[in-house]
Amino acid sequence: MSLLNVQNLKMYYRLRAGYVRAVDGVSFTIEKGEALGLVGESGCGKTSIALTLLKILPRNALIVDGKVIFDGKDILSMDEETFRREIRWKGISLVFQGAMNALNPLYRIEDQIIEAIRLHEPETSKEEARERVKKLFELVGIDPSRSKNYPHEFSGGMKQRACIAMALSCNPKLLIADEPGTALDVIVQAQTLKLLRELKKKLNISMMVISHDLSIITEVCDKVAVMYAGKIVEYGDIISIYKEPLHPYTIDLVNAFPKISSKRQKLSFIPGSPPDLLYPPKGCRFHPRCKYAMEICRKEEPPIVDVGANHYIKCHLM
Repeated sequence: MSLLNVQNLKMYYRLRAGYVRAVDGVSFTIEKGEALGLVGESGCGKTSIALTLLKILPRNALIVDGKVIFDGKDILSMDEETFRREIRWKGISLVFQGAMNALNPLYRIEDQIIEAIRLHEPETSKEEARERVKKLFELVGIDPSRSKNYPHEFSGGMKQRACIAMALSCNPKLLIADEPGTALDVIVQAQTLKLLRELKKKLNISMMVISHDLSIITEVCDKVAVMYAGKIVEYGDIISIYKEPLHPYTIDLVNAFPKISSKRQKLSFIPGSPPDLLYPPKGCRFHPRCKYAMEICRKEEPPIVDVGANHYIKCHLM
């Protein structure tokens, strides 16, 4: 049984002009000890999926359809109190995008992590929580004595590690890392990715890594789901999708990154911009930017096709 099974999930943002279809019929699974990468351009719905899984959506958000089975439980049907006690942070935790702004500048980092622990585990004493913070700091490679520092006394990379420590504070089964390389230089980014790989191996924890950078996904993940305009257009193991991408969007996405071992060549780019999800195009949502678009692409949404070896693609060309 999969740890996480998302089935036809739909989450829209309600505006006066209509509904923004941020997550529109998304399905995927994550096994125990497995890492899934969610990749795509900004605004395609990646973070919206994470917020939906944790049920920390803004007031104008509406879960329209779908099921989310986590560890055998239908979590979307849970009431808020049960969800907060059993799932949020204890079952699924999130490393928010932009560690620079994720920590409260007025409180010591130790106090912020202790608060998270005792909120979800009221039976834990403050001293026990403080000891756990020190062990968490050791786990993510920060000197435990630095736990009493304020956020402004940490570098960007250290803040990112502190946020990871906080996300691990209640021993979750699934860790979601939203853009773990944001605002970090390449050296610190590489250290953060190495830390995620080590944590996955050491704790046997499942992960979902969200990024627009396919190179980050390949460093950490076993599987990848390529998102475009609220939908998953290609899904499979990381090696087959990176080496043999089939969807036109995935092909362009892979070719947009330079390859060290290949000959010097001009990088390709995807013309145009993602559609307005308030008024998404009919048929395939990628057809306005696709060089292979056919008449059927403009009229009918493509079905999901199994091309073998757990590799799926949503395209009329298959």
